[in-house]
Amino acid sequence: MSRPGGDLASVLDAAVRDTLAYVKSQDPDAGAELAELRRVRLTRPQVVIVGETKRGKSSLINALLGVPGLSPVDAAVATATYLQFVPGEFAAKAWLPGAAEPIAIDDLAGWATGAQRARRIEVAHPAPLLRYVSLLDTPGVGGLDPAHATVALAAVERATALMFVADASAPLSKPELDFLVAASERVDAVVFALTKVDAFPGWRRIAEDNQALLRAHAPRFGDAPWFPVSSLLAELAVQSGPAEQAALVEASKIAELQHALVELAGRGHQLQLANVLRASRADLVRLEEAAADRVRAADADPVRVAQVRAERAALAARKRTESRQWTLLLSTETQRARVETVGQLRTRIAAMQQEFSARVDTGRGEALAQLPDALDAELQALAVELSQGLEETFAQVGDRVLASVFDEAERAAMLGRLNASLRHAMDAAPPRDGSADNLLIALSAGGIAFMAGRGAILGVSVFAAGGLLVPVAGIGLGLAAGGYVLYRRRVQQDRQQARIWLRDVLGEARAALADEIANRFTDLQYALSVAVDDAVEKRLRDLDAHIAEIDAAAAEDAAGRAKRRAAAQQELDTVRARLRAADAVLARARALTPVPHDQEDR
Repeated sequence: MSRPGGDLASVLDAAVRDTLAYVKSQDPDAGAELAELRRVRLTRPQVVIVGETKRGKSSLINALLGVPGLSPVDAAVATATYLQFVPGEFAAKAWLPGAAEPIAIDDLAGWATGAQRARRIEVAHPAPLLRYVSLLDTPGVGGLDPAHATVALAAVERATALMFVADASAPLSKPELDFLVAASERVDAVVFALTKVDAFPGWRRIAEDNQALLRAHAPRFGDAPWFPVSSLLAELAVQSGPAEQAALVEASKIAELQHALVELAGRGHQLQLANVLRASRADLVRLEEAAADRVRAADADPVRVAQVRAERAALAARKRTESRQWTLLLSTETQRARVETVGQLRTRIAAMQQEFSARVDTGRGEALAQLPDALDAELQALAVELSQGLEETFAQVGDRVLASVFDEAERAAMLGRLNASLRHAMDAAPPRDGSADNLLIALSAGGIAFMAGRGAILGVSVFAAGGLLVPVAGIGLGLAAGGYVLYRRRVQQDRQQARIWLRDVLGEARAALADEIANRFTDLQYALSVAVDDAVEKRLRDLDAHIAEIDAAAAEDAAGRAKRRAAAQQELDTVRARLRAADAVLARARALTPVPHDQEDR
């Protein structure tokens, strides 16, 4: 395979500029979203490592950095933590929901998988590879079940390129293939790594099977090369003496993957342009479908107009007769979920009361003196758990409500159009106190995806699946300074006073969290109510416009209809030409993805 030509950057830049201008002329909102994506400045390329759990992602990160044990391996899965590796002197810091500033940490494994689960952990390290590219590891969210896949997709929003990791034990599964398709909708370059080749002699057959599966289910990657690697041999090389080291490094094949990542880093600007063009393609496909509808309308087919009128009448009738049912269902679902969440909160606080009461009864001296710090850690962990639980609950509520109004195709067509208006409403509203870590939570039939709002971590972007954006903030709660002062004043080794202090602090915490939960469900109910009404009205307007086009065509003579159809066909041909041009440039951009040296001439 030849190296990418020097003019590819200018070709990509021209394609992005022309495509964005065309999309903006047809759909200003979509054009504005893409322009925002184009304006993001790339400081250092970032490769996001994704894949199913237990495929060796964390071990691969450690092998690439040459630091065994740096990224936690074989630990319990955390549901909402990812690790970002950046250059610098070794240090780690973590972001908790509700906290505007990160906190320094010294127990990386404990924070990545323990009770105090952070939203993001940043690890600075002087590893040579990090001078060229940042790596994003997802050891705690690797499982591609709906909840874990959602968090991994959120991390993908920050990717310059992806590294998809599978192992040599078995061919790719359907969840892995589905996840790859979703993750690559906005990221053009994907490097495939096949781990554990030392443990499975038949890895070449597995690699061939994987390519066959990709050709069938994700044709874009059907001919993509795979980098076979052994993280275990790379780790042994680090621990071995000079006599065995060179042979182990060569057998591990890690060096070749390291070189590939350095090559990617040198093409960061072109990769970013390809990502914008990849995102623009989805809007071109949507515009193509709309243009095809206008061509059909120009035919003034009586059967077609009868179908559209029937659809319009049915939707209007549903709006009249079922809008109250939708509202009632929304109210019922949110109320039920709120009661369940508050009940879980009560149970959790009661367990905490029992646990710390036992500590008061059995502790003495230093153990009693450290009680506030221990309780503070538990309350922070509780806040994180509630935030994660709310995210999953909101996805379930949204899915049940929206599924009662629209079928899957309708949701896919409508919800993406609401993002801009809901984001505008969120930006216009003043944030509540303590909402420095605001998140947009995208609700769709496929699950839930995180994207950052004001002051958050990830940076605003459009969720490729076209979900409904709901403003929700991460809950932040710890022991207030007054709690420490009160403890020192009232307790002073007095067990009875310690029990009273514990009861008061937990009572206040429960009340504060219950109030915050109620506010979050109010946000959810309002956003979904607006979304349902807007989506129905938008669909009615679209159908009215389509009927008007058919009626106008029917009122004309044959020559007039032919002229109208020719204009519509010209518009359809234009968007199809734009789509073909984008695909041609994206095909050229495949040369940006490095291949193993032994496959370069294939």
